[in-house]
Amino acid sequence: MGIAAIFAGFSVPHLVHKYGRIKASWIGVCIFSAGVLMFVLGPGIGFTLFATFLTGFGTSTIISNIVTILAQHYKSAAALAIPQTNAIGSAGYVMGTLIIGILAGTTISWRWGLLLPLPIALITYFVSRDKNAELHVPHEDGPQRGKLPRHYWIAVFGFFCSISSEFTVTFWSAALLRERVGSTAAISTICIVAVGSGMAVGRWYGGIVLKKLAVDHQLATAIALQLVSFLIFWFSHNLVGSLIALFGVGLGISTQFSLSSVRLITLSDNKPDLAIARSSIAAGLAIGLAPFMLGVLGDHLGISRAYMMVPVLILISLVITLLIPSKIDSLRA
Repeated sequence: MGIAAIFAGFSVPHLVHKYGRIKASWIGVCIFSAGVLMFVLGPGIGFTLFATFLTGFGTSTIISNIVTILAQHYKSAAALAIPQTNAIGSAGYVMGTLIIGILAGTTISWRWGLLLPLPIALITYFVSRDKNAELHVPHEDGPQRGKLPRHYWIAVFGFFCSISSEFTVTFWSAALLRERVGSTAAISTICIVAVGSGMAVGRWYGGIVLKKLAVDHQLATAIALQLVSFLIFWFSHNLVGSLIALFGVGLGISTQFSLSSVRLITLSDNKPDLAIARSSIAAGLAIGLAPFMLGVLGDHLGISRAYMMVPVLILISLVITLLIPSKIDSLRA
């Protein structure tokens, strides 16, 4: 997934230049769908890894283009529109996890549950596509390129830390819970559902609740909530308390990607496609490196001590958010 996101980060500006953002999004959907089919039907570990790469590449391509489309369409209201769009994705994330968890307890292979997005994508294409859309004409100057400002790259590092903290928690929270309370494999699914449910709720209501705050302050509030909730989870030895804390972590994580993306577009000196594409590279590095590093530390220090890296990552993203303002006043159009 991480490698796929990096490849997408280099490819998206060229796809957008040649086909436009809408068509580039549907290209991502097609690549994702092909990857899912290959993952479910294909034999062997090599085939499975390639299928995973395709699904990751397609997903990153879709996300990059959708974020830019929404940011350009909703302007000052983008910081509300993007999280609410992601809330729908979180709902699918939770439902998909539950379906696969249920199938895993039956004689039916859990892999068949992965095919659910395919009919949804097909229906969406025929129902929502704009048949009267203007023909895209590639810009004569080529894809967006050139240097991005220094403050953009500092903000990208904060974004990298944010994504790193998200994936270390989602990948390893079940391991910590098993160590602390002796939970079963079924509880591992509940961990993911707790975080995903928090993300879904936060993405839908977060922007509404915090709409009077500037975007930077909204992001700082979300990061602070993630930090407090994570510390409660880290020190908890109670199953119910841990799951509630994970829900709080999900709430904190929920709007960070969207608000960070809006900030990065604003800090990019009018290069939105390039800005989001480069942030995809940062996300790919975070997805690939952070859980791996936590696993390595866990082997040497134990999972509980290894988790010390998470609050450090959260604090770095919080400090950068406060030090590099985007000058976006609020979510109101």
